[in-house]
Amino acid sequence: MPRIAHERFQGKSGLGPRGDCIVQFDWSVGELIKTVDRLGLAEKTMFVICSDNGPVLDDGYKDDAVEKLGDHQPAGPFRGGKYSVWEGGTRTPFITRWKRTIKPAVSNEVVCTVDFATSFGALAGQTPVAEGSLDSLNILDALLGKPGAKGRDHLLQQDNGSGNFGLRSGEWKLVRLEKRGKSEARVSKSESPLPAGKHTLYKINDDPGELTDVSAAHPEVVERLSAQIDRIIKDGRSRQTN
Repeated sequence: MPRIAHERFQGKSGLGPRGDCIVQFDWSVGELIKTVDRLGLAEKTMFVICSDNGPVLDDGYKDDAVEKLGDHQPAGPFRGGKYSVWEGGTRTPFITRWKRTIKPAVSNEVVCTVDFATSFGALAGQTPVAEGSLDSLNILDALLGKPGAKGRDHLLQQDNGSGNFGLRSGEWKLVRLEKRGKSEARVSKSESPLPAGKHTLYKINDDPGELTDVSAAHPEVVERLSAQIDRIIKDGRSRQTN
């Protein structure tokens, strides 16, 4: 998405340069879809629309994102934002469209952009080499919305260099903070800080906002997920070879 909107979109949102760019992005996606439809290519084209990370308000740009935020919560009900391992940092809108192949529906399966390489390779009849795409899993059926399709059974989340990790595994989410800093940049005034070096556990299906730490009640889950984080880091991969 551009940082400065084209002249035809400037001032259209009433929410500053950031808002104008979002309006332009929406228009651009619509034009692409309309063009593919007009050319009769919709049944041969898969669209994927998503974000690589959650929101950030002040990222060094003078785009009125902070000044004109109002009551809007960019991360919705989720905690944190870009640079963090909280759900607000990694859980983003994710849309796939493929006319007559993908039926309109909502999925709760866990997928990740890192899975594109292996999943789209599978669509083309290819498999990754043993030492390639080390964290990419084949979740193609979930992307296509096939009945009963499963996404990932786990997802390791990492910030941009502070050594903080989050692990989604089934109904659980373990957060391991080694250092506070930009990776803990907040997008919600109601969010409370977490001491560095602490493990916290959340029952993510019941508590998507990661508000209630249940680690004391489930030490065995903390131990299991912490060991899983260590194993993935040691192996340097989450995709296992046969």
